[in-house]
Amino acid sequence: MSTIPTSLQTLIDRLARFPGIGNKSAQRLAFFILKNPREEAVALAKAIIDVKDRISECSRCHNIAENDPCHICCDPKRDQTTLCIVQDVMDVLAIEKTGRYRGLYHVLGGVLSPLNGIGPEDLHIDDLMTRLENVSEVILAINPSRDGETTSLYLQKLLKDKGVRISRIAQGLPMGIDLEYADELTLTKALEGRTQL
Repeated sequence: MSTIPTSLQTLIDRLARFPGIGNKSAQRLAFFILKNPREEAVALAKAIIDVKDRISECSRCHNIAENDPCHICCDPKRDQTTLCIVQDVMDVLAIEKTGRYRGLYHVLGGVLSPLNGIGPEDLHIDDLMTRLENVSEVILAINPSRDGETTSLYLQKLLKDKGVRISRIAQGLPMGIDLEYADELTLTKALEGRTQL
């Protein structure tokens, strides 16, 4: 029989479901919440609910936003002719941190993974194809994993006859690293050193 009260154990179990949070970390977080004033817990709960209520997906690029279209798609100062294709929303955040890229994005929502049953129809590839009218360059900034490479090759084949220059961020990123974990300098160099495909 557990000595932890049921409500606290429920909180621990919920926190342990977060990526990168094991049972010990979940316990520390739960006890931290318990020890802090009630107002802090209420503020945390409100922040979680606000995120779920206010954040949605941009209908153009599939980034996250409180407004549709998102602030990047609506920014007239952005280069409307350059489109950076990324795997995930976290990759947009990582590239934006560099302050060097001033074009638009397109978030695929994952990568092709035949072993996991993820095909082209499961990603935002059809939406990508409809956005190419005024685009002169497409930058592939997909994580350099096996599935990422498969996705990049698939996109190259789709885009090669569309009259756009296709480039790829430089391979200064180690194989298997996710863009969200790369430092800003490495990402900046990868963007600057992109190669035409």
